[in-house]
Amino acid sequence: MAIKNVFAETTALKERIKNMSVDELKSLMASVASGETLLVDLREIQEVVDLGTIPGAKHVARGMLEFWADPSSPYYREYFQEDTPIVVFCAGGGRSVYASLALEDMGFKDVAHLEVGFNGWQKAGGAVEDVSQTSKWIRRPSEA
Repeated sequence: MAIKNVFAETTALKERIKNMSVDELKSLMASVASGETLLVDLREIQEVVDLGTIPGAKHVARGMLEFWADPSSPYYREYFQEDTPIVVFCAGGGRSVYASLALEDMGFKDVAHLEVGFNGWQKAGGAVEDVSQTSKWIRRPSEA
């Protein structure tokens, strides 16, 4: 059996989830700021520190998503509420496909992913919050 092509897989899986455009997310930014919509940045922490994030996003590394979203987990984060709309994003829109499906499988009712990811958001002129100076995680200079 051949190994599944992850890019073909995520393209096919997009048929089963809500794909959000940059303009649609921009129209929700007031809702994100007020906490009515949960915006989740799934990228690795170093991606967030190096490149910034979409304002109002909560950083949840993809590997911890289900643990932080499950109210019975000792790792649970209270910003995950069953009836709160959730928008997830990663760098290019691949990891967020799997994250959307995972959240839906867990029982979250209104989940979407930013189809073009953070990179597409940035290219479209979306606001970016620089967290490099406020994060407890920092990029250490390389030693020559």
